[in-house]
Amino acid sequence: MRSWRQQLRLMALLGLLATVILFTGWYGWRQLQPKVLHIGVFAGSNWQVPAGDSYSIVDEAIRQFEQEHPGVKVDYMSGIKKEDYSEWLAERVLDEAEPDVFFVLSDDFNLYATTGVLLELTPTAGLDHDFAEQSYYPAALSYGQYEGRQYALPFESVPTLMFVNKTLLKREGIPMPDNNWTWQDFLSICRQITRDTDGDGRPDQFGFYDYTWQQAVVTNGLELFKRDGNFSYFADNRMKEAMLFMIDLTAVNRGYQVTAKDFDMGRVAFRPFTFAEYRTYKPYPWRIKKYAAFEWDCIKLPAGPSGKNTSELNTMLMGISSRTKEPELSWQLLKKFCYDPRIQELLLRESQGLPVRREVLESPEARQILLQDAPGDEKINVAIIDEVMENAVVPPKFRKYREAMLRADNELKKIINNMEPFNNALNKLQKEINAYLQY
Repeated sequence: MRSWRQQLRLMALLGLLATVILFTGWYGWRQLQPKVLHIGVFAGSNWQVPAGDSYSIVDEAIRQFEQEHPGVKVDYMSGIKKEDYSEWLAERVLDEAEPDVFFVLSDDFNLYATTGVLLELTPTAGLDHDFAEQSYYPAALSYGQYEGRQYALPFESVPTLMFVNKTLLKREGIPMPDNNWTWQDFLSICRQITRDTDGDGRPDQFGFYDYTWQQAVVTNGLELFKRDGNFSYFADNRMKEAMLFMIDLTAVNRGYQVTAKDFDMGRVAFRPFTFAEYRTYKPYPWRIKKYAAFEWDCIKLPAGPSGKNTSELNTMLMGISSRTKEPELSWQLLKKFCYDPRIQELLLRESQGLPVRREVLESPEARQILLQDAPGDEKINVAIIDEVMENAVVPPKFRKYREAMLRADNELKKIINNMEPFNNALNKLQKEINAYLQY
């Protein structure tokens, strides 16, 4: 008869055997279950223009990814509007339940990059032999960087161009500016255009609407802040040039506040537009609904004496949660959206933005797609769009940037509108902004 010690050993052995069997069965079952990745997306366009099926690109990217990765499923919650997306994502972050991969709005990027929500991509990208940062336009790639490290990849971009009312210029006998035009060309045309056409003593035809001092600064080759955000350059001579130009340009309107309605009615020659607006409102039927009363086109922004015909780039980003349980699969999914040439080309067909990979935008297929958007005999110069993307700039990425710009904007508008004297104003502003940055 077995001793009680032997019986205990036998029971322990049987228990261990049962545990191994259960674990093996559970592990086998787990291996048969599909891995699930969650992505964060929103409905509608990121560029404030009408959009068609906003999920068509997402669904196609998922279809290709699942086909290439058997046993992996990707899902998302549909119906989240763009205006609600930031709050929706923030709630998921607070609950530590954010998606594995998600779109990152530009207003949220700095916060998520500095608080550890976004996975740093620099190490992974550096070890991936199938990924080359050089494939991207520099400005688009740097949009997802913070303090020199990559926290998100660009998905699509839109630069800013200058909308030109060709009908109004033709009526006034003024030739269409070329893409190498300058501030002085811009100012001269605005002076010729702005006048009283009905004899009531007030101007009712105008040179420009919605052109800002920030755009003047960019086209005059000035970066307003050090990259670390500890110092500003509002007293720089290029800033002085921009402000004097804006004072002269604003004075052309003779105190009249030009409105969007004036522009829509064809009474304004120039207005900065995003390329997304160009693509949306150029082809039929949207051009009929929006701007049917006049012919128009887009060119580069005018260059300042110390700069060139460039513009700020706005870029839609995607990133990976630092808490994802599938970092490698999430990286592959991120690449599918942001790096795969097939998905990048699909952006040209289904979205209003531009692909962020050079080879896609420079391809013959891209040229054909963009030419489809041009009514009649008008042709989109893809080489010009490529130049704009190549030379575009991005705003700095430091914590106090937006507040510093708001403070500066309030003061500079007073100067531009002659509510405060210009003498020594920029030196004073620089000291105030620097004190705020260094506090």
